[in-house]
Amino acid sequence: MEKPQDKVKEPIAGYGHHSYADYLSWQLDEMVELIRGKVFRQAAAPRLIHQRISGKIFNPICNFLQGKSCEVFSAPFDVRLPVSSRDPDKIDTVVQPDLCVVCDPEKLDELGCVGAPDLIVEILSPGNNKKEIQLKYEVYETSGVKEYWMVHPDERTLLIYTLETGKYRPSRLFTFGDRVRSQVLPGFELDLDDVFGGL
Repeated sequence: MEKPQDKVKEPIAGYGHHSYADYLSWQLDEMVELIRGKVFRQAAAPRLIHQRISGKIFNPICNFLQGKSCEVFSAPFDVRLPVSSRDPDKIDTVVQPDLCVVCDPEKLDELGCVGAPDLIVEILSPGNNKKEIQLKYEVYETSGVKEYWMVHPDERTLLIYTLETGKYRPSRLFTFGDRVRSQVLPGFELDLDDVFGGL
């Protein structure tokens, strides 16, 4: 039985290599992500524009998935990306994508998702662009996330990375006037005028 003193109040950021087992032991007042064993703190609550865009993407996906086997989830929602094991001591990447779609119910448990979601949407924030663009791109690609949408709120753009033979292929840059489609969700279309309009 776990005792209160067994809990670790603070991870040591920038030092050591942490696992999902460590992550579960931390008592924090803020969200953190674990990428390849390193701790990344969320700087602050998302901006208003971030939240509006998230809702304008989440709602159409949620409506489209009614009656289908896939489910869409929004942050905070832990996604564990193991390379070869479900053992908490061997998992060293736990991310909280802004949105993710999971089509395999076997990947879901009470703690979130274990394994690669089929689609991930990340909405960039001023303090986390390097993390999203470089680190998360790499772990999503190597973990087998089939489709990765990167949204830039200030520029009103969306870029889709599609996994082909283990490597991401980028789309052209989408913006106002575009309707984007998902290969992971055949038949789904998102009108970017609806997403970016009025922001």
